[in-house]
Amino acid sequence: MNHDDSRYPYNSKEQAPHRKMLRNEGTSAEATLWLSLKGRQIEGVRWRRQFGVGPYILDFYCHQLRLCIELDGASHYTLQGGENDQQRDEWLLQTHGIRTMRFENKDVFIHHEAVIEYIREVVKSLIA
Repeated sequence: MNHDDSRYPYNSKEQAPHRKMLRNEGTSAEATLWLSLKGRQIEGVRWRRQFGVGPYILDFYCHQLRLCIELDGASHYTLQGGENDQQRDEWLLQTHGIRTMRFENKDVFIHHEAVIEYIREVVKSLIA
């Protein structure tokens, strides 16, 4: 994917209805993780939910750290899904310097504390 950075702003107006729909109709894993991210609960950093960057909408984004968190369901674990995710993650890093952390939806429920602790450790390392 070759995108001209100037053509793909943050939170474009064209994406606004889709971002709103994703916030209102998000997965239960997203809602659960959001309860731990919102309100600067992890090391005082601010997270945004369903934040647009270029042609993509990020599940969670911390502008201060240029860090994205994506929660992946079954479709991400297909050959095509994995290729799409890799292409997207590379574009975010190369074009905007945004790193991506990925977790399976089920891990938010089964290993919630471990997911939060891992996010906390990554955030600490980036703040330092």
